[in-house]
Amino acid sequence: MEEQYDVVILGSGLGGLECGVILSREGYKVLVLEKNKQLGGNLQTFSREKRIFDTGIHYIGGLDEGQNLNGYFKYLGIMDSLKIKKLDEDGYDRISFNDDDTIYPHAQGYDNFINKLSEIFPEEREGIKLYCNKIREVCNTFPMYNLEKSGGDVTKLPYLDINTYDFIRSITKNERLQQVLAGSNLLYAGEADKTPLYVHALVVNSYIESAYRCVNGSTQIAKALTRIILDNGGKVLKHAHATKFGFKGREIESVELKDGRKFFGKKFISNIHPAVTIEMVDEGLMRKAYRKRILSLENSISVFILHAVLKKDKLKYFNHNLYHFNNPDVWNGTQYTQENWPMNYAVFTGVTSNQNEFADTLTMMAYMREEETRQWKDTYNVVSEVAERGESYNEFKERKAQKMIETLESRMPGIKSCIQSYYTSSPLTYRDYIGDREGSMYGIVKDYKSPLKTFISSRTKVPNLYLTGQNLNMHGVLGVTIGSIITCSEFLGNDYIMKKVNQAQ
Repeated sequence: MEEQYDVVILGSGLGGLECGVILSREGYKVLVLEKNKQLGGNLQTFSREKRIFDTGIHYIGGLDEGQNLNGYFKYLGIMDSLKIKKLDEDGYDRISFNDDDTIYPHAQGYDNFINKLSEIFPEEREGIKLYCNKIREVCNTFPMYNLEKSGGDVTKLPYLDINTYDFIRSITKNERLQQVLAGSNLLYAGEADKTPLYVHALVVNSYIESAYRCVNGSTQIAKALTRIILDNGGKVLKHAHATKFGFKGREIESVELKDGRKFFGKKFISNIHPAVTIEMVDEGLMRKAYRKRILSLENSISVFILHAVLKKDKLKYFNHNLYHFNNPDVWNGTQYTQENWPMNYAVFTGVTSNQNEFADTLTMMAYMREEETRQWKDTYNVVSEVAERGESYNEFKERKAQKMIETLESRMPGIKSCIQSYYTSSPLTYRDYIGDREGSMYGIVKDYKSPLKTFISSRTKVPNLYLTGQNLNMHGVLGVTIGSIITCSEFLGNDYIMKKVNQAQ
C-alpha cells in the first residue's frame, strides 16, 4: 500500500513552506516536494569564495513590532529566530539620476518620509503628504494586509482599476518628484500603462513602515520554516521534480516525479507557476476556458544580476539600496535597446554577522527580457536535468557583466577597482530555480485596465488542487505570506486562521 499524505505541496518556495507550516501545525500529514538541491525558491542564497549572496530577497518590510509581516511571522513561529539589520531610517532607498547630482531618499516612517523629501522639495510638501495619505488609504482597504480577517471577494476591493502613473502625476506637477516617488518601481516591474495603484501602495507602504536586510542571507527563513514542518511530523524532499498529476475520476490522487517516483495525497497545493501547474494536468480533465485563461496570462519581465565579490576593506558598506536611472523616465526601463541597456538598475550590499565598516559583496540588478536568452532555452541547470549551455552563453553573460560594471563605474567611480571577482545570473537562472517558464521576476503582470483577469483564486477547477505563491494576488515576502494564509483558509477557514494570527501577537 502506497503511503498517502493529507496534503502534498509542490515547490518549497516561501508560499509552499508557509502552507506546510500552517497545515502541519493543524495536524495534517504534509509532504513538500522540491526539484532543486536547495529549498526556498527566491529565498535561496549561494556562496562564492566564502561570500554569501541572496538570489531574490534583498530586503524585507513590515518587520517592526506591531507591523503586518512581523505579526504573520510571529504566527508562523519564525520571527524571534530571524537575524536582521534595519536599513538607514533616513533613506533605506535612495534614488538617483544621470542628469542630477542630488540623491533622493525614501525614509522610514511616514513623517520622516515626508520631512526628508520636503527638505528637497519644500514647495511640494502638501503633495507629498497627499501621496502618503493615499498610500495608507489604499492599504487600509485590504483587510489581511492589516492582520484582519478576509473581507471576502478580493476582486470587489476599491482601487483595483486605478493606475499608479496617473495617480502620482495627479498629486504633483513636479516631474522630478513624480520620478522620485516611483523610483523604486524595479521592486514590482512597474509599467506606466499597466501597474495598478494598489500594487505600488502595498509594496511601498511595507518598506516605509520599516525596512530590513537579512543578516547572512534570506535562506534563514526557509530553514526556519522547514524545521517547523519537520518538527510537526511533515516531510520535505529535495531532488523531487514533479512533472505530472495522476487522476482518479475528477480528482488528483498522485503526483509523479521525473525519476518515476509517485506520491499519493488527498489534497495538493502547487507553489509553482500556475501555467506550469496546469500543464501537469492532461487536457480534458480541466475546463478549456480556465486552462486557456491561465496559459495566456502575461508574465513580468526577468532580470540579469551581477554578483560581485569585493576586495577586502575596499568599499564602505552602505546601509541602503540604490536605484539609479540613466533615463529620467523611470517607467520605461523594460523598453531598453541593446545600445542603451541597462537603462536603470538597483544596487545592494550584503550584510553578515561579522560585518565591519566595509562591504563583502555587491549585487547589481537590471531588467532583461527572456527573449535575450531564448537561443539557450532548451538547456537546463536543475538537479534532474543538466545540460551545458556552452561557450556562447558564457560569452553572452560576460558581455553583459562588463556592460554593467562600466555602467556602475560611471555612477560610482572607482568601483571597478573594488571588485575581486564576479558571477552572473540570467532569465534562464530564474527559470530553472524559481520554476516559471520565462524567468519572470514577479510572476503574472497586474494590469489596472483588466484587474479581474489577473487575480487568480487559490482554488482551481480541479476540486482538490490549490495554488499558492507570488502569482496569486501579490508578490514579495508579505504578499506571498498573505497568499499562503488565503490558500490555507480553504482548509481551515479564514476566521480561524486570523484569530490564531492575532492571538500570536
